[in-house]
Amino acid sequence: MDSAFVLAAALAVFLVVFVKTEFGLYLVIFSMLLSPQFGSGGGAIAEGRRIVVRGEDILLLVVALSWLAKTAVNKELGLAVKTPLNRPILAYVVATVLATLIGYATGTVAGVGGFFYVLKYVEYFVVYYMVVNNLVDRRQAWRLVTAAFLTAVIVSLIGMTQIPSGQRVSAPFEGKDGEPNTFGGYLLLLMAVAGGIALETARLRTRALCLGLVGLMSIPFVFTLSRTSYVGAIPAVVAMAVLSSRRRVMIGALIVGLVASPLVFALFPDTVMKRVRYTFEPERGQPTVRVGAIGLDPSTSARLISVQQAFEGWTHRPIFGYGVTGFAFMDQQFARTLVETGIVGLATFLALVWAVLKAGVGSFRVLRVPEERGLALGFVAGTIGLLGHAVGANTFIIVRIMEPFWFFAAIVIALPGLVLAEAAPLPATGAPLSRRVA
Repeated sequence: MDSAFVLAAALAVFLVVFVKTEFGLYLVIFSMLLSPQFGSGGGAIAEGRRIVVRGEDILLLVVALSWLAKTAVNKELGLAVKTPLNRPILAYVVATVLATLIGYATGTVAGVGGFFYVLKYVEYFVVYYMVVNNLVDRRQAWRLVTAAFLTAVIVSLIGMTQIPSGQRVSAPFEGKDGEPNTFGGYLLLLMAVAGGIALETARLRTRALCLGLVGLMSIPFVFTLSRTSYVGAIPAVVAMAVLSSRRRVMIGALIVGLVASPLVFALFPDTVMKRVRYTFEPERGQPTVRVGAIGLDPSTSARLISVQQAFEGWTHRPIFGYGVTGFAFMDQQFARTLVETGIVGLATFLALVWAVLKAGVGSFRVLRVPEERGLALGFVAGTIGLLGHAVGANTFIIVRIMEPFWFFAAIVIALPGLVLAEAAPLPATGAPLSRRVA
């Protein structure tokens, strides 16, 4: 019965999306953080984790297939719009796949774990291409952004209901233990985007609304007790201060914040300050890394030790590494990318991140509508913040961070083309405006 219902729902979604693709995009946006987990099966496939199927996985597959079918029927739609990220994405995917295939051939990657992890990485780019290929105009882009913010409001309210329990706040449908670091990274990105719009807009109502969103999201963000998310917020705010057209206001606010920091810290809940202080509290009998005379807690020490092990392992396979899941688990994006995909994989990953930042800054500089500039500014600041988050997490391979990330990347990168298309004479074709300018 359950299988028949899922199949019928999938068929219905396929048909509706085939007729109106935008509907499928809304479904994908809401499912990023609000999709339930259908279950897991079998033993652990890699890193002690089981195969987990979420609603978003099935939905994204169905929407993608419907989109592909629509492009096959309507040849004018095309499969992929030309964007500045096409080549960096292709290079990163090829490097990751090649490294994992070599890992299978040499025995460092075993079972289906590597295959499913690489499949997940590709899934993120499907989100990017689905959005960028189906944007028609700026109003549609803002409708999608509004849907993303509405999702953030819903999950923030759900997160706030967890605060009285005393447990670390995490996103809904995260399983028994939850993933506070994942939720923290997601909220960091969304707060940066909302903050960028608030900073650039000249409309008081829009600014108040966006600041309200930042304030709402900051509550569960603080109670995730995710130290790596706190770290990521610092470069995000600095980037916003440096790039914003209101940089004097931002820099002044930062100076005031630094001067008043003792008072500001006193306003934080005791659980938050206790969590921060715990970083410098080693435990007897546990592995401890020391920085000078200061000992670090077991969690931070374990991350640093795993980074050291990754560098040692990388020296034995420096070109393509051990393949995805071919080395020991570690919560550090850069070291993990290096040891799993070698110097080739790390270079393509960094090139991709650089291309994202370059395209985001380019959009910020050419866009003239303040709210659109703010969206680009917030995305760039959020990307830099996620790089800080990645110091203590596998940020750029986490589903619930990367799917929203690539969604906003598509919007920000497509906006300049949409502006040009709306200013140009309307051609006689039925292709989306973004495609005509590509």
